[in-house]
Amino acid sequence: MSDLTTAKSIASAVRTRKALAAEVITASLERIRRTNEELNAFCDVYEEDALAAARRIDSRIANGEDVGSLAGVPVAVKDFTPLKGKRTTYGSLVYKDNIGEFDPIYVQRLRAAGAIVIGKTNTPEFAYSGFCHNKVFGTTVNPWDTTRTSGGSSGGAAAVVASNMVPLAEGTDMGGSIRGPASYCGCVGLKPSLGRIPMDILKSVHDTISHFGPLARTVEDAWLFLDATKGPNECDPMSLPDQAIPFDIDGGVKGLRIALSVDLGHFAVDDAVAKAMQTTADALRAAGAIVNPIDMPWDASIAEAFRTSWRVYLAAFEGDLLKKKRDLLDPDLADCLEEGFKIDGPTYKRVEILRRKIWLDLVSVFESHDALLCPTTAGTAPLASLRDKDFKSVRADGKLQAKGMTHPFNFTPHCPALSIPCGVGPGPLPIGAQIVGRRFDEATVLKIGRAVEKCGLMGDLRPRIFAE
Repeated sequence: MSDLTTAKSIASAVRTRKALAAEVITASLERIRRTNEELNAFCDVYEEDALAAARRIDSRIANGEDVGSLAGVPVAVKDFTPLKGKRTTYGSLVYKDNIGEFDPIYVQRLRAAGAIVIGKTNTPEFAYSGFCHNKVFGTTVNPWDTTRTSGGSSGGAAAVVASNMVPLAEGTDMGGSIRGPASYCGCVGLKPSLGRIPMDILKSVHDTISHFGPLARTVEDAWLFLDATKGPNECDPMSLPDQAIPFDIDGGVKGLRIALSVDLGHFAVDDAVAKAMQTTADALRAAGAIVNPIDMPWDASIAEAFRTSWRVYLAAFEGDLLKKKRDLLDPDLADCLEEGFKIDGPTYKRVEILRRKIWLDLVSVFESHDALLCPTTAGTAPLASLRDKDFKSVRADGKLQAKGMTHPFNFTPHCPALSIPCGVGPGPLPIGAQIVGRRFDEATVLKIGRAVEKCGLMGDLRPRIFAE
């Protein structure tokens, strides 16, 4: 089974009966048993359910049925996402015994495509943090270096994919929670256009920063996840009409115009990351793309606006817990909730004024370019012992000392953004390039991502913890 390391290869082998889905799931479960203890990335594994589902798929194939594009592929679900009849804690002691009441639309669609949900992955409490830790399950660490974070909030998802426990995992992205972990763990992470995959798990149905999306080891696998789960549903009034999103396996970028911004105008970027971005740009030029360095007119006010928005969001959704269950909450989360209650209405509404500027600035870039290339994170994975509050200072030169460079593109939510491994820094630790596209243009983003993937910028390097 060692050659079946991608969703594409697994599904092809299962559909043609070169492998049984039950064999694939058994192999994945064995990799989880050997690997998860060190990473603490899976918080629940559904061994019996997954094997039963695999046997059903094998039986259907034996009867000549078409079981779908993800036949037999093991998939992980984030513990921020409910599953019917399964424990769903949201990383919170408040919900440590909570049982999910429904399966989200995307889960239903994955199963209809033949995928098999094999377990739940760890996340910070209510997905609030860029570090993957909580009081229920503890800390998830990075497969490249276990003293480092796997990122947040989809840190468990990135770790199980990067370490080869499963080829695909679901993440949610509300400020970079797919892309940041993908960058830190050296895998692919896609924030699709807002509404491309129906979002039906939030307390609000008119949220404009939240996305479901895949973490994968290849761009094509990310596309397979997207292709199986996209399309409208009445549960999400923001969901988009169905649209074919072709995938260019050749990654042809000849003639594409790509804007390059190493710092997005205001981030303090590590030298290794800046160097990796230049190498990525050169590789795309060699593949025929036109890559133009640009200056983005953005400053650290964007990060402050995002913090304002995020704190109000958290306070509105979970703020009642301060009075009822404060002792059970992560202290940093409790601080966020308190700060959210202190923000007045006009201050919160002014965020939308800044969002308009951010949007028009990006529109200006896309008037002459097909996509924007920038880092996903300003540095490689930080130590797992650090916290978000260690990364929000502004230097004397106005540059922001931050982890992720992702949140501006949650403020432009209809623009898809992909993180793709593009090099390594000291450690070695992986570096991710972020490719941002025009509204609803996942096809171009994936095309450029595939071109970067084909360049082989990671060489033969892979995580220290990698389950064969």
